[in-house]
Amino acid sequence: MSSKLTSKAEIARRIRLAGERAKAEAEARRAALAKLTEEKPAEIGGPKGPEPTRYGDWERKGIVSDF
Repeated sequence: MSSKLTSKAEIARRIRLAGERAKAEAEARRAALAKLTEEKPAEIGGPKGPEPTRYGDWERKGIVSDF
């Protein structure tokens, strides 16, 4: 047998710590994403309504063309 046997309590502690790290990283990503969306300037002269390049196609006034 190996001399580095890990107890169930140690495994549970490691899993809890990993969960806490993952939660902190996710919160940091959400905060960074919120900051990026807040700082985005308004588009001048852009299309009214939804983005015309949806689904990889260019759609303008009902006419669709592929790239």
